[in-house]
Amino acid sequence: MLSIEAVLRGVGAALLCLGAFAGLVSAIGFYRFKNFYLRLHAATVGTIWGCVFPLIGASLISVTMDELGEVKWFAAGASIVTAAIVFLLAPAGSHALARAVHRAHVARVQPCISDALDPNLCG
Repeated sequence: MLSIEAVLRGVGAALLCLGAFAGLVSAIGFYRFKNFYLRLHAATVGTIWGCVFPLIGASLISVTMDELGEVKWFAAGASIVTAAIVFLLAPAGSHALARAVHRAHVARVQPCISDALDPNLCG
């Protein structure tokens, strides 16, 4: 029968592997996508999936490690707080970058189908 520690370590390891896979996919998407907005999307997905999930996985693994003593609770709590901050602030930062680039007319999307905010950018 599996103990709760083995289950937590397995889930933590799975989240770490998922984060590594997401980072790889994000890097490939960042390299392959052609315009700023798609690359920004790939970078944000990589930040959320590639950072938040491994932090949660590391917190689950640290809770099960008795070798850390009382520090394990500090490590788990710090990982969870950091994951929450990244989860909340990464999309806001991505949105701020996209809005600033759109307002500055720096990046053009080709082909542009419709731009409700500024129709001149599609011309």
